[in-house]
Amino acid sequence: MDREIYLDNSATTKPYDEVIEFVNHISSNVYGNPSSLHIKGIEAERMVKNARGIIAKSLGVSRDEIYFTSGGTEANNLAVAGYLYANPRKGKHIMTTKIEHPSVMEVFNNLSQCGYDVDFIDVDKNGVVLVDDIREKINEETALISVIYINNETGAVQPINEIAKIKNSINRDIVLHVDAVQAYGKIKIAPQKEGIDILTMSSHKIHGPKGVGALYAKRDIKLKPIIFGGGQESQLRSGTENVSGICGFGAAVDITFRSIEESAVHCENLKNMLLDMLKKEVEDAVIISPEGSSPYILNVSFPNVRAEVLLHHLETKNIFVSTGAACSSRKQVLSHVLRAMGIKPEIIEGAIRFSFSAFNTQEDIIRTVEAIKDILPKIRIKRGGRR
Repeated sequence: MDREIYLDNSATTKPYDEVIEFVNHISSNVYGNPSSLHIKGIEAERMVKNARGIIAKSLGVSRDEIYFTSGGTEANNLAVAGYLYANPRKGKHIMTTKIEHPSVMEVFNNLSQCGYDVDFIDVDKNGVVLVDDIREKINEETALISVIYINNETGAVQPINEIAKIKNSINRDIVLHVDAVQAYGKIKIAPQKEGIDILTMSSHKIHGPKGVGALYAKRDIKLKPIIFGGGQESQLRSGTENVSGICGFGAAVDITFRSIEESAVHCENLKNMLLDMLKKEVEDAVIISPEGSSPYILNVSFPNVRAEVLLHHLETKNIFVSTGAACSSRKQVLSHVLRAMGIKPEIIEGAIRFSFSAFNTQEDIIRTVEAIKDILPKIRIKRGGRR
């Protein structure tokens, strides 16, 4: 079989070899419980502390402002619910966008049933939040605004700096949470300079192990735990620390940030190559990702094609892509992100997300386009519903 071509890096990434080796080393040798008082526990605690420092340094923040979680989903839940539960007097009005990851959307849906007044802010045709709507809807009861930094389906980059300035010009006490799962390790983020109060990250999006994420919370932000127990993570997130995962996360951050600019340029070139080839060689391809979107994501629709059918045909050629957000792609519903952008259902049905990493090559792009050209005539749906 041909060499594997993996273009689903927004769903998860292949761990670095160095990370795998380091995780195995930690699992085999640094297996103590960080809460234990003996030398094995102290050694594990030291390794967790080191990883925390690496992540803090990458953001330009203090080590004691980083909290480890089981991943991006838990971190988003802790950020939003944890802040609101800890600060009930801050207000009952909260805002997010219509293009958020389900781990934010579902929290807001739940909060709307628990007495909170929720505004889901519209986006324009490019999937960029309408900041004027945020400005208009902020009121004296607004406690929190949550915005995804880079959308996981289209790569649309949100104007975080502008949102922070608008929020601060009206009420600096409103907390801004940013889901940076698709942004962290892809662009440099400076929470303190950008006006971000709480930030969510995930290990497996940057070639680290699955099952570990992190939350940055500015020192004066009060959060309430959503998991109770032994009081680990400074009383904020109970449960014995995933020492090997946390160490692997730290190692992945260290490696990723050494070449963050070079990786972005490499992926931008691959994305532009794929974009140009699809426009020239594939009839009727509809480009959904807007100009200026993340170098790592390209969403394209192939009309009169069911995306899932194309995905599985590509899989037979050892090429792996996605129909949208991996966490919700099994649900038989049209993408809420693309619907919010006003895209027609028949275009959404044919939408494929290609997402890149530094491991991809130009040969990957060439082979992918050739495969698409070969497959499309076989699976296009003719008028009347017949193939």
